[in-house]
Amino acid sequence: MTIIETKNAPAAIGPYSQAVVFGGLIYTSGQIPIDPATGRIETYTIKGQTEQIIKNLSAILTEVGSSLDSVIKTTCYLKDIRDFGVFNEVYGKHFTSKPSRSCVEVSNLPKGALAEIEVIAEVEKR
Repeated sequence: MTIIETKNAPAAIGPYSQAVVFGGLIYTSGQIPIDPATGRIETYTIKGQTEQIIKNLSAILTEVGSSLDSVIKTTCYLKDIRDFGVFNEVYGKHFTSKPSRSCVEVSNLPKGALAEIEVIAEVEKR
């Protein structure tokens, strides 16, 4: 197992890694919409937060030579399922390879985030 860390995505806010690589796959920790430059959530709309989350995920994947096109599974958490339509619109713009996905509403997320996404991806797209 190889621990992955990049300064182009938010540092872990607890005792975990941004991601790990194992067996040709990268497993990211859940990403929330923290701007890595400021260490804070800078946008308060579901659209803006989803864009930042995907930007963070992309930075982690890029660190190991992967990309959003190599994602095979996502798990998505929404603080309010009524945000699903806007979330799904932004998500669909970036995850064009249509990986498998779970999306659930949760009662709360770290730092008051409106969404969180974690992914599993191939380290190198075949």
